[in-house]
Amino acid sequence: MTTIGSGLDIPTLVSQLVAAERAPSANRINTQGTAATAKLSALGSIKSSLGSLQSALDGLSKGADTPGFRASVPENSGFSASIVNDPGTGKSQAVPGTYNVEVLSLAQAQKLSSGAFAADAAVGDGKLTIAWGDESVDVEIPTGSTLSQIAAAINTAAGGKGVNATVITATDGQHLVLNAVDAGTEGALKVSSSGGNGGLSALEWDGTDGGLKQTVAASNARVRVDGFERESSSNSISDIIPGVTLNLTKAEEGAIKTLTISRDSAPLKIDMQAFVSAYNASISVLKNSSAYDATNDKASTLTGDAMVRGLQQQLRNQLSANVMDMKELGLTINKDGTLALDASAFDKAMAENPAAAAKLLGKDGKLSSSMSSLLKSNLDSTGTLTQRTDALNKQIKRLEKDLDDLDLRMEKVSARYTAQFTAMDTLVAQMQSTSNYLAQQLAGLSNNSN
Repeated sequence: MTTIGSGLDIPTLVSQLVAAERAPSANRINTQGTAATAKLSALGSIKSSLGSLQSALDGLSKGADTPGFRASVPENSGFSASIVNDPGTGKSQAVPGTYNVEVLSLAQAQKLSSGAFAADAAVGDGKLTIAWGDESVDVEIPTGSTLSQIAAAINTAAGGKGVNATVITATDGQHLVLNAVDAGTEGALKVSSSGGNGGLSALEWDGTDGGLKQTVAASNARVRVDGFERESSSNSISDIIPGVTLNLTKAEEGAIKTLTISRDSAPLKIDMQAFVSAYNASISVLKNSSAYDATNDKASTLTGDAMVRGLQQQLRNQLSANVMDMKELGLTINKDGTLALDASAFDKAMAENPAAAAKLLGKDGKLSSSMSSLLKSNLDSTGTLTQRTDALNKQIKRLEKDLDDLDLRMEKVSARYTAQFTAMDTLVAQMQSTSNYLAQQLAGLSNNSN
């Protein structure tokens, strides 16, 4: 906008003056902010990679302290076997060895069936009490209830525990079938009735006789291990061989199969490879964040940073101090500082000395304990990396406030310049008006004199 008095475009002029005055401070703040943000991003990558290394090390330590075992059985053995860990210690009580296993019988769940009823026949009313083991459930049967309604009432009351009821429709009519939920004699059912018109007596079973008939008797599993027999209400038996669960699938008396328990280093090898990968990733991130590109004369975000150099050296020292023990487990250090795992050497070491992994890599192992302390000192809430990150975040917030303060100052500068130029423009306009008036007066005097 051009003013009447001076002819100046005051808004544009003020904007240019303010921009020129703002630029040095804004450039300084933005440069510092860009550098701080880049460092924060680089530290975030380092922190993330070291966090992954810490997780991998924790998993490796647990695996090294918990010997692995494998259960093997021949095909078509009538049972399978699995290794179980103690909930308290996380370790298995299994020991290497062989066991002769013979499955004598399987556990079965009891089935009871009623006589035949017409589909719409009212069976009876009152209360049914169904018991199994130390538990029982009471089922209220309304007047006029059919078999289907009785089955529905039983299932609702039991809620899937102890007994399930269904209705089978045969040629002679409908039959109520009660299925014990739990196998073995412990899950066997007893059914009694009370109250009502007495019709529910047709659905009773006292364990040996009643209105119901037993179509499948409850039976326990029987297994023989190394000549010692064990009976169980379940086909899953966890307390006959320490640290091993037998899952029985087929009874074949006289068929003896060999169960073999052996050490299994495969899970620990997977943990080892995960640790190697995480360590190498951390080394790569540290290197890239501080490298200097001599060809292009360009520094990385954290080139020359003392903290990064310290971390690199500390990680190298961790490995150097344990190089011989690592080599025994197939761990070697490459020329670039990364780790490599020789799987064959590891398998051989674990076969010859299973305790070697725990000695070096267990929770209290020589390498794992010291490296864990190093990572903790950097990653904890009071750790070096955390404090450095917090400091950069605070710096960025201060710089953001500096920009806000600069904008407020520039608003005042803009207002001051606008006021000054407006006042000048008003004065120029007044002077022009006075000049024009005087010129008119002088012109009038000249005309009068002529």
